[in-house]
Amino acid sequence: MTTSQTTNRTTTRTAAQDTARSVTQAGARPRTAGLRHWRAGFQRGAIEVRHLMRNPKEMSGFLVNVAVALVLAGNLSKPVPGTHIPMGQLTLAGFAAYLLFQVGLINLPQVLVTEREEGALLRLRATPGGIPAYLVAKALVMVAMAYGTLIALLGAGALLVDGPLPQNAEGWLTLLWVTALGLLAVMPLGAAIGAVLPNPREALAFIMLPAMGLLFTSGALFPFSSLPVVVQKIAAVFPLKWMAQGVRAALLPDAVRAAEPTGSWELPTIAMVLSAWAVFGFLLAIPLLRRAARRESGSRLTERHRKAGLSGAAA
Repeated sequence: MTTSQTTNRTTTRTAAQDTARSVTQAGARPRTAGLRHWRAGFQRGAIEVRHLMRNPKEMSGFLVNVAVALVLAGNLSKPVPGTHIPMGQLTLAGFAAYLLFQVGLINLPQVLVTEREEGALLRLRATPGGIPAYLVAKALVMVAMAYGTLIALLGAGALLVDGPLPQNAEGWLTLLWVTALGLLAVMPLGAAIGAVLPNPREALAFIMLPAMGLLFTSGALFPFSSLPVVVQKIAAVFPLKWMAQGVRAALLPDAVRAAEPTGSWELPTIAMVLSAWAVFGFLLAIPLLRRAARRESGSRLTERHRKAGLSGAAA
């Protein structure tokens, strides 16, 4: 073997090693960046959760919802038809599901629209990884709000109005996966709605009326089987019906299954429907959030502030 052949082989081997190292580093860079985004998001979310807990005005809103649910449940002493279980326990379980639904589909869009109007989205565009970290932080805040409200409601209900709690480990496990999957089903939808609504006032008006309609038609306050069949079929399309049914399965005795249309909790169906909504929500939210971020600009923000100032002056 000549010296030139040896040199060529050495050069080729070195080039291949350099190429492999570059590919590895290029692949590692996005992973490292992704980890930084997650870490920054969790840090930001933890700070926002602490601020939320120290804000009496924000906390009072959640406590009012808990108080309304307790008053409503405390005044319903009649048994669920076909059982000896008080109606108040069924209502409290349904209201627990509705409060989770409200956090994801009402509170989250309002927060996103409000902060977009304040210029947060525009500032984040100029920060590397700002948008992913922001969404991670908001998800953490919403999850903390949801589970904090759920714990307050169930704890106060058990102490004050003989509210239901899971009776065994299986019940606690069911409560955990139903609430987690329910949040996954509604939070992406909330993010998608927040990406397209023009301002906080319209966000509340657009979302609140349908949400209240679902509260009364999804079996959250009354036995689902007592509703007209047409209403049952329409409500079964939306996630709240299945969230409420899953929470009832976790909190209430098996005797209450007699009040369900099929006479069973249908846990596999609950998992499939909520998973389908979660996938649909993610597929809808990601492009809408990207589009909202791309369209955000200083001129748009200034124009919105100018219109808000004019409307405020007129009012």
